[in-house]
Amino acid sequence: MTQLQRAPRMVGAFNTILKPLIAAGMPMGFNGLLTVRGRKSGEPRTTALAIIEDGGRRWVWSPWGEVNWVRNLRAAGEATITVRGQDEMVRARELDPVERLAFFRETLGPVAMRMRGGVQLLRMLDGVDVTDPEAASEGKVVFELHRAE
Repeated sequence: MTQLQRAPRMVGAFNTILKPLIAAGMPMGFNGLLTVRGRKSGEPRTTALAIIEDGGRRWVWSPWGEVNWVRNLRAAGEATITVRGQDEMVRARELDPVERLAFFRETLGPVAMRMRGGVQLLRMLDGVDVTDPEAASEGKVVFELHRAE
């Protein structure tokens, strides 16, 4: 079993600020809300995180590996995402290491490079250098999201 990791404290502080703004429908770039049933309590747990969209596909990823929302989503297999005030039920599929590397090489890296300061922002906030996809993907968790039927 992989040890539970924690995001830096600043992430928790930002999450507290971002959640009500995102829930109210305020556009916050890539940020949205992920609400997933807790694996132990069964209660809904909501976190603000980046929902990466590219080419009609969507992903969520954890720069800090095995954090609680990752374990909850892995156990539940489904969640609700909220973007710009719109809720959508989704199924989540965790990427294997080869798919995860492809995500960093073919999706997250190019998306970050298209944004002014995107590569530097990922380095500063998430400690990830997308110019080195192999290193960037190591120890990370990525889920592809699909609209629930």
